Amino acid sequence: MPRVFIYDTTLRDGSQAEGVSFTVNDKVKIARRLDEAGVDYIEGGWPGSNPKDRDFFARMKKEPLRHARLAAFSSTRRKGLKAADDPNYKDLVAAATPVVCIFGKTWDMHVTDVLKTTLEDNLEIIRDSVSFLKKKKKEVVYDAEHFFDGYKSNPAYAMATLKAAAEAGADILVLCDTNGGSLPEEVAGIIAEVRDSITAPLGIHTHNDMDLAVANTLAAVDAGCVQVQGTFNGFGERCGNADLSTVIAILSSKLDCKTIPEARLKDLRDTAYYISEVANLPMADNHPFIGHSAFAHKAGVHIDAILKNPKAYEHIDPSLFGNNRRFITSELAGKMPFVMKAEQMALKIDKKSDEARAMLKALQQKELEGYQFEGADASFELFMKKFLKKYKPFFRLEGFRVHTEKTADGHARAEATLHIDVKGERRFSSADSVGPVEALDQALRKALTPFYPTLKDMRLTDYKVRVLDTKEGTAAKVRVLIESQDEHNAWTTVGVHENIIEASWEALVDSIEYKLLKDSKK
Repeated sequence: MPRVFIYDTTLRDGSQAEGVSFTVNDKVKIARRLDEAGVDYIEGGWPGSNPKDRDFFARMKKEPLRHARLAAFSSTRRKGLKAADDPNYKDLVAAATPVVCIFGKTWDMHVTDVLKTTLEDNLEIIRDSVSFLKKKKKEVVYDAEHFFDGYKSNPAYAMATLKAAAEAGADILVLCDTNGGSLPEEVAGIIAEVRDSITAPLGIHTHNDMDLAVANTLAAVDAGCVQVQGTFNGFGERCGNADLSTVIAILSSKLDCKTIPEARLKDLRDTAYYISEVANLPMADNHPFIGHSAFAHKAGVHIDAILKNPKAYEHIDPSLFGNNRRFITSELAGKMPFVMKAEQMALKIDKKSDEARAMLKALQQKELEGYQFEGADASFELFMKKFLKKYKPFFRLEGFRVHTEKTADGHARAEATLHIDVKGERRFSSADSVGPVEALDQALRKALTPFYPTLKDMRLTDYKVRVLDTKEGTAAKVRVLIESQDEHNAWTTVGVHENIIEASWEALVDSIEYKLLKDSKK
């Protein structure tokens, strides 16, 4: 079984994604989680570029990793300076990491037009940079920036840069598709040519500008690369980097490669969701292997076949990477979603029973009223439990009021007040926010959190409203979908009413009750 080393750069390359801004505490938490996940290398940042990364490395000296090797990142030394005199390299050494990763210019155009130096001087810059770090007893990962574009432009020079790094002692040479413009067959062909004259171990670093980062990474491994660089969830500049959650899953299950420890594969989904949560970017439902919809089945024909043999419509067992199979409720699915959901709740429902027919009729009535459970699985589970009288509410609403005002200076605020009964205790709560739904959410959590502390771990990630009958104008029913997420899962709930606040309240309550129901099973 070939060994492929996983080099994670979520904390450096991933932080360059639009909308991502990690605090030092965020970076420390993610580093710990990646270490637990079993990745081999964690690139923490560029200590010479900003105070935040310097603070992160200072923190990590007090909180050493158990499994992964921590890497600091930088460029080759500045032209006109020796590496020993470059301020960036002083910060790099001060980070005190066992591994350093430096990138150097490979593309002749970048050397002459961007670095503004000669081709020979660039080779000396590479040699001096790597040699200096090896003298400091560092494991040196050399990233050959723009390698594939450079090789297409001037293969002899691109190879010369690799040889300069190898001869200076680089431990691994990582070939970078920095612009993300290469095709898998190009990547494989070029790597095969490199291996003919380079004996040093090779790695791969790809970007996703043509949606080929994962494909190019796999092609590189097939061609002989033993290290893959990427980010969890594909975070990164422009279109992102190779998604390590997908790469790890494919290498482990399809190519029979050893990546992270086998015992940690089942945590892959939770790790990806945790990083998504810290980054404040929702996970795509259709994310391969680990997404909410990755093993969701809607058509009745598919569901019937899956029940007879899961291989009929699934390429792999979802539990291998911490996911699970779902049957989506809709008019296309018939009674089977009830049967399967009941099994998950340790109950049995006969597909041909009066109970199943009555439940289907109740569901169809709900859909006639405007509910849509295929995109609201959490509300569907609550619907079933209530129908089967297997549900006990976690709290009871006595009443709420929402007040919205707009001041003369144009500022709008909403205030929500509510009375609820929790475990026999009457609670009053109020909160204000920009919008009424947020104010209701905050007021409800404020009242419930003393009784149910895990509510602090969840947040609302999306809110959608659809008018169901436009002919009714402002009196029309609306359907509200609320997506929520905690460190482990994402779920969606639905509410329908002519009053948008009431529809929102229904979806909001379902979301919180589902979270509490889920946590009560642990």
